[in-house]
Amino acid sequence: MKTALKSEKNQNKFSSSKEPEVRLNTDYLRQLDKFIIHIKKRVSTVYAGNRRSTRAGRGIDTIGYREYYPGDDIRDIDWKAYSRTEKMYVRQFEEEKTLTAHVLVDISKSMDFKTGNVSKLEYAGMITVGISYIISRNNDKYAISTFDEKLNITPVRRGSSGILKSIDYLSNIKPEGKTDIDAVTYEYVKMIKSRSLVVIISDFLESADRIENAVRRFSENDLILIQIEDPIEANLDISGDARFFDMETGEEYKTYVSNTFRKNYIKEIELHKKNIERICYRYGAEFYSFVTDAPVFESLLSVIEKK
Repeated sequence: MKTALKSEKNQNKFSSSKEPEVRLNTDYLRQLDKFIIHIKKRVSTVYAGNRRSTRAGRGIDTIGYREYYPGDDIRDIDWKAYSRTEKMYVRQFEEEKTLTAHVLVDISKSMDFKTGNVSKLEYAGMITVGISYIISRNNDKYAISTFDEKLNITPVRRGSSGILKSIDYLSNIKPEGKTDIDAVTYEYVKMIKSRSLVVIISDFLESADRIENAVRRFSENDLILIQIEDPIEANLDISGDARFFDMETGEEYKTYVSNTFRKNYIKEIELHKKNIERICYRYGAEFYSFVTDAPVFESLLSVIEKK
């Protein structure tokens, strides 16, 4: 159940006087710039990975020579070697490939849930923009697409000009509908033409088998799953009579939250996370889980450092 909560004994408990550290707006880009400068050395190679290949022709670094073949670029002939050996050799370079990153963001109704100052979607938006901006600063390509039951695909872009449009779009979304990660990933995987970085950001409150279908489809790529949780979802820090609402169906469930109920709830939540972790491990993907009261730059840094 994708849940909203209302505790009849703790109605004011969910409000918070603490101001969020950031908001998804143009000021966020300035904070991102400071963040990138602060970790410049780590960011410069974060998405490099195994993105180099050897070929004859112009590239990054000269790594060797081979004999000239018809069709090779004559600009790459080493004439000094020819003068010594009377044989034509061409320089071989290590070429850096361009990375394409596809970021898919869950915008279903459950992502609108918040008990503090930041909703799950707002937090997901900041992570999305952060990853995309870092990629754009590396002169690589990125696409930010959104999904619920349906998929909203945006074209692949290069450069930071599209980041402002993405901020405007993500900050003005009104989450609606249910999530169908199985269906939308079946559709999106057809858009990927070469090995890419794929990032899926969601609360992942779906069955493990549907999540596994999605992970398996992208297993030929570098895949990252990022789960966003509200603190109440993670810890169920309430007690007494409570009403739970499924935000996507409107279904209501009344219960009494005792210590035993809370322990069993947390056990089930942790089991679900473990299942997702096992799925990701099986297919070589990475899994992260963040709570919306955690500093967003710390969350972003943990993804960058691991990657």
